[in-house]
Amino acid sequence: MAAGLLWSYVSPRAPYQITEQGPVLADPSTQALIGADGWYAVITGGLGLGCAAVAWFAGKRHQLAVVVGLGAGGLLAACLTLWVGSTFTLGVVTVEAAAAPGVKVVAGSLRLTAEGVLMAWPLLGVAFFMLLEGLHGYRESPLRQPYGLEYKNLS
Repeated sequence: MAAGLLWSYVSPRAPYQITEQGPVLADPSTQALIGADGWYAVITGGLGLGCAAVAWFAGKRHQLAVVVGLGAGGLLAACLTLWVGSTFTLGVVTVEAAAAPGVKVVAGSLRLTAEGVLMAWPLLGVAFFMLLEGLHGYRESPLRQPYGLEYKNLS
């Protein structure tokens, strides 16, 4: 929930003009839509990395359950972050748009234009957990020493 509030606070809002047909994007070349997606990816991706690190240190016995939990829980948390961030409006930063005099320009609601960033939390969480596990497994592996080669002191 805090991730959604943080996303709502730091993300810029795209400007919309109020017309008879409803709200219309005031500046089609605005970068605010991309900025909102970027902030979402940074926040949820960072939380995915943090969750993976905690899970790796805490869940060494049940690794399969931890990986499934990181994936499913990360996706659920990403959806919850999207819902909270788009529902609650904090710190609205509006990007200025050129409009004709008398035309009302308002800050639009926060939403994702690239739905693929929903996978930042679970994907980075599972990948970082696997990286940590692979590095640990390599360090502990007997395959690091060549077969049949024993190190002897030749002095």
